[in-house]
Amino acid sequence: MRAQQIIVIGAGICGLSSAIWLRRAGHDVTLIDKDGPGAGASYGNAGLLAEWAVVPVSGPGIGWTGLKYLLSRDAPLSIQWSQLPRLVPWLAEFLRNSSDTRTRGISAALSQLLHGSVDQHRALARGTRAERWIASSDFGWAYADRAAYDKDAYGWALRRAAGYTPEVIEGAAVREVEPMLGTATGCLVRLRGHGHVTNPGAYMADLAKVLEEEGGTYRRAEMRDVTLEDGRITEIVTDQGPLPCDAAVLAAGIWSEGLARKLGLKVPLVAERGFHLEFKNPSQMPRMPLMMTSGKFAVNPMAQGLRCAGMVELGGTAPAISRGPIELLRRNVAKMFPALEYESVEEWMGFRPSTPDSLPMIGQIGASGVYAAFGHQHVGLTGGPKTGRWIAGLIGGGGNAELEAFGANRFG
Repeated sequence: MRAQQIIVIGAGICGLSSAIWLRRAGHDVTLIDKDGPGAGASYGNAGLLAEWAVVPVSGPGIGWTGLKYLLSRDAPLSIQWSQLPRLVPWLAEFLRNSSDTRTRGISAALSQLLHGSVDQHRALARGTRAERWIASSDFGWAYADRAAYDKDAYGWALRRAAGYTPEVIEGAAVREVEPMLGTATGCLVRLRGHGHVTNPGAYMADLAKVLEEEGGTYRRAEMRDVTLEDGRITEIVTDQGPLPCDAAVLAAGIWSEGLARKLGLKVPLVAERGFHLEFKNPSQMPRMPLMMTSGKFAVNPMAQGLRCAGMVELGGTAPAISRGPIELLRRNVAKMFPALEYESVEEWMGFRPSTPDSLPMIGQIGASGVYAAFGHQHVGLTGGPKTGRWIAGLIGGGGNAELEAFGANRFG
């Protein structure tokens, strides 16, 4: 295999993973980012290695459920109404992907991407400074009662089909397993043998150092344009000057839409504005990461505090934190953990890059020599290392039948 000069655009988990695996394959790799390693969604995510996240956001009945959510101030979904004209085509395509047949196909594709996530992260970080941030753990869903769990039967059928068998715990036994849960949780569903990242921001920073220690280059730079010859990439134009290349990887998250447009590819990507609250020096910590199903937020014990992450606001990329979703998250945390005390709390908002079929875009854009590795919605941290391995294989000349559902050109 001939060593190539490759530019990777975006230093989130997908870009970092792609750069590291490409370097390990012997290529000359330069990773660029306009802000820094993990500065976007890879910093503020829930930290879950969610192999089990095979239930797409779309699904049968999502139209009516979404409408009810939008009419309620206490729902985990909201919308920036000023962005509605731009969102309408995306929402229409999203609803077309909500049939049972389509949902099962999307779920099967997600399973291919997410299966073995903890092992993929350990392979990426093994023997390096970044390995310390990967923790093994079980994972639990907190339900009000057994009836609430039974109502979620469709999603659990998809998880069972992917090989995940739930352990159902009820009554007083819930608090024996997870003392932090109060009486509002009457049913706890546990999956054993999963994992989480204990400090996503530090993990990304360490992975950037790993790339440099293994012979790659990291540069703080912003992509401005591309140079093509006969339709193929020869150069990335940045605010720091031109960078010649044989191939490039576009892994810039939500910002990939505008960059892909420079290659003639229209990407139906919208920002799911996600939020977290991180409680410093909390009086309580769960024994394992949890999903609080009534408020649709995740709870993760991290090295720097207790992170509660969730909410979805469809909209644009304005940096101001939307107060409605963040205050709802505050109320939900207070409701589920009324005894929680803490010294301070960090508020964060970021942009999950979401396609209307809940699947990322992975593969070469046309015959341009530019490879897409973006659009992972809620599962970027989970699927990032495998995405990077797939990208390295494709650039090395290997095919991959698993990637058909993720094709970078599937939207035309």
